[in-house]
Amino acid sequence: MKEQYSKLAAIIRQMGLPYAYDHFAEGESPRPPFLCYLGPASVNFCADGIVYLKVTQVNLELYTDKKDLRAEEKVERVLDNNGIFYNKTEVWIPDEKLYETVYTFDWRL
Repeated sequence: MKEQYSKLAAIIRQMGLPYAYDHFAEGESPRPPFLCYLGPASVNFCADGIVYLKVTQVNLELYTDKKDLRAEEKVERVLDNNGIFYNKTEVWIPDEKLYETVYTFDWRL
């Protein structure tokens, strides 16, 4: 499982943006754009009543202070080049004054 998270981190590194798992420590977050990723849920495949294939849902969160199509293109190009199917949502976070674009995909553990 550790190897799969290392592979995921290597893919995220290709995006050329600062990143952290879940969040940056308070006061340590870089200027936007930056990424956070986490695995909030499993979407395992079952066979014969046991977990046959472990899969986690990954949320890759892109934070920007303005709509940043260039940053989105970087992220999407790397996901596409690595054959990762994703869905994308976007929200404005008023308290943070940041856009959050979330790429959700399944990652095999």
